[in-house]
Amino acid sequence: MSDAMRAISIKQPYVELILRGRKVAEYRSVVTHIRGRVYLYASKNPAGDHEAWEDAGARPGSLPTGVILGTVEIVNCEPDGDGGYAYVLANPQRLEKPLRAVNHPQPCFWIPKFAQEQPVAQPECESSPVPAL
Repeated sequence: MSDAMRAISIKQPYVELILRGRKVAEYRSVVTHIRGRVYLYASKNPAGDHEAWEDAGARPGSLPTGVILGTVEIVNCEPDGDGGYAYVLANPQRLEKPLRAVNHPQPCFWIPKFAQEQPVAQPECESSPVPAL
């Protein structure tokens, strides 16, 4: 299995709300055992949830779609009480520039591949000074 970071496909404005720390769970019909940091891919088709758009202070078509906008940690997966599951999210990080994957995204988790000329964000790495010799 590859060590590449996975992406999760989520519709706007939910990605925006996650990145702002205002949405702390993603609800799905299947359980996940995935834990750790994943990319947040904003699906091409936005949600029709007017309340969520209002909460985001945006309107359909005003937020980027079809790109990776940030990362978030999946820290748990719990039954939601309605027969589905809540993926518990923490520590969202917005990328400075959106990333466009060259492969086709999947409905839930997938591993994005990037064009060679496009720098791949490394959100888990911290830069440290190079030691003097």
